[in-house]
Amino acid sequence: MRRRVAALCVLGLASAMLATTTGAHTRSTSYSSWSLSPDGAVVQGRVSLLDLSRLAFDPELDAGSGGRAARYIAERLSLERGGLPCTLAELPVALPAAEGWLRFRWRVECEASGPARLRSRLLLDVAPSHLHFARIEGEASGVLERVLTEAEPSWELPAEGAAVDANVQGTDLAGYVELGVEHILTGWDHLAFLVALLLLARSLGEVAALVTAFTVAHSVTLGLAVLGVVRPEAAAVEALIGFSIALVAAENGWLLAGRGRGVPLAVTGSLLLLALCSVLGVGVVSALTLGGLALFSACHFALLDRARRPARLRAAVAFAFGLVHGFGFAGVLAEMALPTGRLVPALFGFNLGVELGQLGIVALVWPLLMLLARLGEGGPHRAVSEWGSATVCGLGTYWFFLRALG
Repeated sequence: MRRRVAALCVLGLASAMLATTTGAHTRSTSYSSWSLSPDGAVVQGRVSLLDLSRLAFDPELDAGSGGRAARYIAERLSLERGGLPCTLAELPVALPAAEGWLRFRWRVECEASGPARLRSRLLLDVAPSHLHFARIEGEASGVLERVLTEAEPSWELPAEGAAVDANVQGTDLAGYVELGVEHILTGWDHLAFLVALLLLARSLGEVAALVTAFTVAHSVTLGLAVLGVVRPEAAAVEALIGFSIALVAAENGWLLAGRGRGVPLAVTGSLLLLALCSVLGVGVVSALTLGGLALFSACHFALLDRARRPARLRAAVAFAFGLVHGFGFAGVLAEMALPTGRLVPALFGFNLGVELGQLGIVALVWPLLMLLARLGEGGPHRAVSEWGSATVCGLGTYWFFLRALG
């Protein structure tokens, strides 16, 4: 048993080290808004410093007006009209931006008339999966948006004075469904949380309860965040997502090992220590939040230790943490500031895509776990549960401390 525990600890640490190269759920994204006129456009572009670091830009030396970052963004976001490229009329000017982001404004002039086309080549050479969210405003088009990717890097825009037809509409319902599927399938932290929940599920009924609780919860907060009703601090949400992964995975190991005191004490003590650090000004999560998590963890383990049917309590925890994960899902859509008429189909399609991707993962993982449970009197299943929980716990712990300490 000691050798097994030691091996699991080593695996957990190795997973945490491996996580330094794992991008979690935050996908490479950028944003632009275009105010169109017959002779050009006023443009605002926004890119994260983390993404620009892939190009070896120095945030302090290259982030000013007319600097390397500004020129790169203005060159990679281009407008054509009548088949001819529009030219830069004003150098990009740096604007105030949220921490970790650069935002610039510039103007382009178009000599030709006719159909316009917007094109994005931002970061595609270093991040082929990069998503660019373009938003246009014009007299003819109103407000439209589209997601530009490596497969579809350009967008034909409506000509001024012309009606908007299906060929120039923004991203449709199917496009947002696809975006939701891609978001969950590339969101390693959300997938890790889902797998941790499935590892100890013993029946299809338990799986249904866990998935339903998680789905309902994150659907609620996804909608609230995108609609602007609630806007929690993004850094704190990211840290809590990491904590949810670590806690559920640690809970798995605790249940499998016989429910000793070590895990609850370690979790609660670590959170109280982080709360003390927060009081001293270290980290991005408030001391009150960390203290609340410590109290929650202590009560949760105490209830779980007395529960005759742990599955019900685990479903409740899936719901509670699903609320947090929903705010994480909302980041992509909330940043786009969609108009009301476009918001409903975007929200519905994106959430539907997330659910389809989630169900696909469940349909893949659950039958494999049940197959392992039938082999060797359940030995392979227990081994996978132990080692899988240790791996996920290592990843979650790394993400939590990295994000909490900022």
